[in-house]
Amino acid sequence: MTDARPFVSNRRRAWRKFARHRGALVSLVVLTLLTGAAAFAPLLAPYDPEKLNILRRLQPPNETHWLGTDDVGRDVLSRLLYGGRVSLLVGLVSASLSVLIGVAVGGVAAQSGGFVDHLLMRFTDGMLAIPLFFFLLVVMAVFGSGLTQIVIVIGLTTWMPIARVVRGEVLRVKALPYVEAAQALGARSSHVILAHLLPQAVPAVIVAATLGVANAILLESALSYLGLGIQPPIPSWGNMLQSAQAYVWTQPMLALWPGLLIFVAVMAYNALGDGIRDALDPTTS
Repeated sequence: MTDARPFVSNRRRAWRKFARHRGALVSLVVLTLLTGAAAFAPLLAPYDPEKLNILRRLQPPNETHWLGTDDVGRDVLSRLLYGGRVSLLVGLVSASLSVLIGVAVGGVAAQSGGFVDHLLMRFTDGMLAIPLFFFLLVVMAVFGSGLTQIVIVIGLTTWMPIARVVRGEVLRVKALPYVEAAQALGARSSHVILAHLLPQAVPAVIVAATLGVANAILLESALSYLGLGIQPPIPSWGNMLQSAQAYVWTQPMLALWPGLLIFVAVMAYNALGDGIRDALDPTTS
């Protein structure tokens, strides 16, 4: 019977190191609050985020509209809550798609070796050579700017660093004695990859995934700001910034709130990734 105590001990050690990383803990709390507020937006939002009221446009914060109203009288707080659903969903789903593709490409390349490895890595290099943001602009202009298109396009164009990380980790573990023993005993390549190689890359993949979520949020916000992302009246933090740019000198708070939430979410995911990396690093105490 396999002794589970070393695994439990390693897990507890990683949690203790993570708990000592105050920035990561604060980021985890912040992201939990942001995600919870977005998930329960229908319960928390005081108004319909798409309901117009021209008679109440550009109102400052007051007892009925806590963060004021925008240029067509929509409640800013409600739009921020619903916008968080879109921005965070794009980040999480597109990063998950990116991880799946990156793990598959990196794992297959490292395990196969030879021509397959060379072909997949040269394709990865070619994708890395493409100016990502301009490529996204072209794709969104051609294929449209719906939520599904944004998620798929970001996921299909951001997997390359993860593929390189996974390939490197798999190549490092592939030469270890227990992997060679499994291969000598006749284990299938798929079993070796799934049971012995990819689990060793999980810490690096987790860190890359958290950074990928932050990058996807920034990309979605930038595309929406330029009018090629989520289209009004559906709110996202990016298109709220775009709508507020005409009033940045007269009503600066309209731009401040979505910009602040984008900044906080991206910084929190980056800090969380740093904390996870430090916690899973066996060379640190």
